[in-house]
Amino acid sequence: MNLITLKNKNAEEVAAILDIKESNSLVEKFSTLGLPHKMTEEYHYFDVEKLLDVDYKTLNYVPKSIEEGDKIEIVDGVVTTAPKGLRVYSEVCENIDMEHFDGLYYLGHLLSPRVIKIEVDGDAHVEILHKYTQSDALINYRVEISNQANRHVTMYENFETEDIKNTLVLYGYDMHIAQDSTLRMVRLQTMSGNQYSMVSSHKITVAKNASVVLKNFDFGGDQALQVLKVELGEYAHVDAGHLLYLNDDSKRGTASQIIHRGEHSTSKQEAKNILDGQARGIFDALIRVEHTAKFTKAEQNANSILLHEKAYMASKPQLEIYIDELEASHGATTGQLDEKQLFYLQSRGISYIEARKILVIAFANTLIETVKDTRHQERIKDAFEKVFYASNKG
Repeated sequence: MNLITLKNKNAEEVAAILDIKESNSLVEKFSTLGLPHKMTEEYHYFDVEKLLDVDYKTLNYVPKSIEEGDKIEIVDGVVTTAPKGLRVYSEVCENIDMEHFDGLYYLGHLLSPRVIKIEVDGDAHVEILHKYTQSDALINYRVEISNQANRHVTMYENFETEDIKNTLVLYGYDMHIAQDSTLRMVRLQTMSGNQYSMVSSHKITVAKNASVVLKNFDFGGDQALQVLKVELGEYAHVDAGHLLYLNDDSKRGTASQIIHRGEHSTSKQEAKNILDGQARGIFDALIRVEHTAKFTKAEQNANSILLHEKAYMASKPQLEIYIDELEASHGATTGQLDEKQLFYLQSRGISYIEARKILVIAFANTLIETVKDTRHQERIKDAFEKVFYASNKG
């Protein structure tokens, strides 16, 4: 399958290519937005057309009998294990956002009309492991997550691959955070060796008095973009943290919209980016405050360190405000490591590479330490060190 064949096609042509027989509002929505390209705002710094214009083999997504395990394991888009007592099943998605800004969000739902549903009862800690085993493949699937009112859930998301090459993964979440509840998502992804590229397109709805905490740790190389839309109800809150450490000629990052719809809603978004080699980091983030969201508090900040003269950071924090009764701030900085600090550490007998690592870790720690579980903190630090030393062999 070559997805570029969907470019500039009307609804009837899209339906024919995707073999959709009945009239479908998703087809209309996708054809209106179109396949993303270099002039699409959210994909301006990401070579999405190059990834789409490839002949990929397609997979057969037949739900399997789910075995009991200590985590939710999703292999090539199919659930294989799940913890006892957790409801995980495949079903047609009925809660699709018909006002999303991303065409690939709708294409993902068209390619995967049956989604993986995860319903979390009570307070819980859940680990989700995505495994990819197929080369030259298009792996497409979507996950819908919901929790209960007045409950608190923490999820840890990780990725593993076998020895694969040149695969494209299109996946994403539709999350529904219930009233008076909290969901924390800690996501760790290390990529290298052109094993796979990824576009993940998410939608998160946060109900009244609810809170969602999103911590993303993206390390290594290759091509990946996270496209994120968050909608906040009355007194709802989002705390989004993004840490990039990239090397080689990778292009990775986040394009997001956080939309305040309810009064007294609050948002905090922080990005820390460390770029080596010829890497390109992306932080294209909009916070929009609607007319209905009086007394909003919104904070957005992005800080970047370039470790190589050819590294490039596309940092674009934005505020779009339609009311006067609010508190809002945003900013961005880009620079290099402090030469005086490097010299000081080296004068104490610390090698140049170790001195760089100390300063980089100090820069990143404000985000890493927001992960409350020390075991997962160590997992993140270990993943960072592995990528750092691979980039600094000499």
